[in-house]
Amino acid sequence: MTRRSAVILATALPAVGGLAVAQRRGVFRSRDSELPVAKDEAEKKILGVLSEAMRTGDVYLEVPTSDGRMLRLLTEAVGAKVVVEIGTSTGYSGLWLLLALKSTSGKLTTFEIDRGRAAQARKHFAQAGVDQKVTVVEGDAHENVKRLKEPIDVLFIDADKDGYADYLNRLLPLIRPGGLILAHNFDQASEYGRVVRANPELETLVPGGSLAITLRKR
Repeated sequence: MTRRSAVILATALPAVGGLAVAQRRGVFRSRDSELPVAKDEAEKKILGVLSEAMRTGDVYLEVPTSDGRMLRLLTEAVGAKVVVEIGTSTGYSGLWLLLALKSTSGKLTTFEIDRGRAAQARKHFAQAGVDQKVTVVEGDAHENVKRLKEPIDVLFIDADKDGYADYLNRLLPLIRPGGLILAHNFDQASEYGRVVRANPELETLVPGGSLAITLRKR
């Protein structure tokens, strides 16, 4: 991680933690739903698809906007080129990851068990103009992740909570030193929590919300 990336993370994490606490208390909800200001036309297009999907309800079990923004910030801060997502759903979180990958010239491989949701995600990726940067793999991710071979910069897990520890065990050998593992709804994945905190190669922080951030130490 570069010095600039470390400064970005140190600045962002307390703010995100405070925002998550405020969200649980029922304040700043309208602010939490706001999208960032687009830097260019490509970013504006992705944000437009995110906004329209939320407006029409064309999403399923999506991450909160604050968590989506955190996914983008962390992925871009570490300069990720290879990102793996377990649990595509309808592509909402994937679009946040792709906002970062647009800047880093990286790619996303995302796994989804439900054919209908995978199709919806592909539609959203195409609408956002990022379909060439993402591969959607349908079927049981516990089996399909065995095909992955190249080093992973960022792993995002948001699928069956009982399976989090298995995903971690299968993919940890591929996470590069200095890479990140991001787990959504961390509080619902108790076995994963025990495993990830007991591993001396890993450092885990949950900054007041539902997104656990784990660093694979160098």
